[in-house]
Amino acid sequence: MSSTWGRKFKVSIFGESHGSHIGVGIDGIPAGTPIDVDYIMDQMKRRSPGQDLMSTARKEPDRPNIISGVFEGMATGAPLYMIIENQDKKSRDYSNIKDLARPGHADYSAFVKYKGYNDYRGGGHFSGRITAGLVFAGSIARKILEDRGIYIGSHVRSIKDLKDRRFCLDDMTREVFKQLESKRLGFLDDRLEDKAHDMVVDARKNQDSLGGIIELGLTGLEAGIGDPFFDSLESSISSMMFSIPAVKGLEFGSGFDLASMYGSQANDEFYINEDGNIRTRTNHNGGINGGISNGMPLSLSVALKPTPSIGKLQNTVDFRKGKETCIEVKGRHDPIIIARVRPVLEAGLAIAILDSLMYDNSI
Repeated sequence: MSSTWGRKFKVSIFGESHGSHIGVGIDGIPAGTPIDVDYIMDQMKRRSPGQDLMSTARKEPDRPNIISGVFEGMATGAPLYMIIENQDKKSRDYSNIKDLARPGHADYSAFVKYKGYNDYRGGGHFSGRITAGLVFAGSIARKILEDRGIYIGSHVRSIKDLKDRRFCLDDMTREVFKQLESKRLGFLDDRLEDKAHDMVVDARKNQDSLGGIIELGLTGLEAGIGDPFFDSLESSISSMMFSIPAVKGLEFGSGFDLASMYGSQANDEFYINEDGNIRTRTNHNGGINGGISNGMPLSLSVALKPTPSIGKLQNTVDFRKGKETCIEVKGRHDPIIIARVRPVLEAGLAIAILDSLMYDNSI
């Protein structure tokens, strides 16, 4: 099982949902990098469970304990390791269904691959709980990027049939990103916040769940970062995004909408702005041409499936006994992960961009 990602900025996640600890190891932080714990905690709090009716009732303070790689507030250049204690565990919720394949989960595929030795409690290592370590690592990467004028933000593009508009170029600013970060869901159209909240509460009451689409933006990245083909900027970002649980789709810029355009519509025409910089008038390609950044803001949208753990009666199989049965998933689960996954996706994007910059020797 490989749980390490990166070429220069390497991130290794470890732990299980109901194990004693979860954590992350980071190799490649430049020596002398300030480790801003307050900044990290602000980002991790956005991901933490138990905040409202839109998240699981499981309460975890997610206080990181840095055990190596930092001295007097600065990265030493040695690998940084951080652990978080799992405090609010209720493993008994899973004892009665340990041999049942929860629909939408990795129970059966993990059982086959790991010959039944995998930790089934709360999904074990497959759980979204493990993403706390990604947010920690991504917060360090994100701070390094921000110190170089590169900023990341996100908003909810849709929840079920409730739709927001896409980012426009005027939205791609540090100020707009900070405003969105302060919102629980984060729509560009504030009128959608209450409607979305009511939809989530209704789904929870009905023992069901919702998915959605999140659009991410990044501004301040210089042109020339990335490579064609296998090390393209899209490839690196996609590899990280699809490593995050529940992600099932990804598009850059106008994405699938490009397929219904003429070339004359889809092409982003170049011009020279008032500062003498080469830019494009539109950004259908999401700031990337030929796998390499072109100096425009990056934009990408991520589709997330509904939380698979729901209380409704569902058909399944007992994979040890080899017979069909039914299942009702008990316990504490998110009726939607959109709010909590935004900082995870932002962290993943920060890690991918920093790794690409370091690989290109730009940092």
